[in-house]
Amino acid sequence: MTAPYFFGYGSLVNTATHGYGGARPARLRGWRRAWVHTDLREVAFLSAVPCEASTIDGLIAEVPGADWAALDEREFAYERLPASDRVQHGLEGSPEISVYAVAAAKQNSATGEHPILLSYLDVVLQGYLRVFGAAGVRDFIVTTDGWDAPVLDDRAAPRYPRHQPVTAAERKLFDDLIDSTEARRIVLGA
Repeated sequence: MTAPYFFGYGSLVNTATHGYGGARPARLRGWRRAWVHTDLREVAFLSAVPCEASTIDGLIAEVPGADWAALDEREFAYERLPASDRVQHGLEGSPEISVYAVAAAKQNSATGEHPILLSYLDVVLQGYLRVFGAAGVRDFIVTTDGWDAPVLDDRAAPRYPRHQPVTAAERKLFDDLIDSTEARRIVLGA
C-alpha cells in the first residue's frame, strides 16, 4: 500500500522545517494562497483558498506510517481536505493526497495585532528559493493574496518556532520582493 501524501504550499516547502520523506515538487490546481488570521493563532499565516483559475507550486511529502496525528497537530488551525484529483506530481499511480486549508468561515484578514511574522515568511520564501529558484519565489508572491497585511520584522528575535537562518543574499531578495507588495513592515520596538 502506498503511503498517503500531503501538499505543502508554505513553510512545509522548506524541508529544513520537517523530516517528512519523499518530498518532491508538485502543483495544486484550483487553489491560491492567502494570508489569513484565525482566533486559533496570534499571527497571520498562509492558507490555501479555492480559486478555479489558479495553480500553485509546492511540495508533496509522505505521511509517515500513514499516521496523520503529528501532521494534524502541526497544522492544528487547518482542516485537512482531500486533493488527490487536484495535485500534479511525478509519482506512479494515484496516491492519497491531502491539503490543509483554513475554513472560510474562520478566516480573517491580518491586522497590526495579528501580523505576518517575517521569520515565518523567510522560512517560506527560503523553501521556494531552494526548490523552485528565484523565479519560484517571485511566482509565490504573485500567487498569494493578502499582501496588504502588516509584516512584523522579528528577524533579530525570531518568534516563529521553526525559523531558519537566511543568508545576506536571501535577505536582500526576500526584502526586495516583500517591498514590491503592499505589505507594511513593522519593526519591533519602533
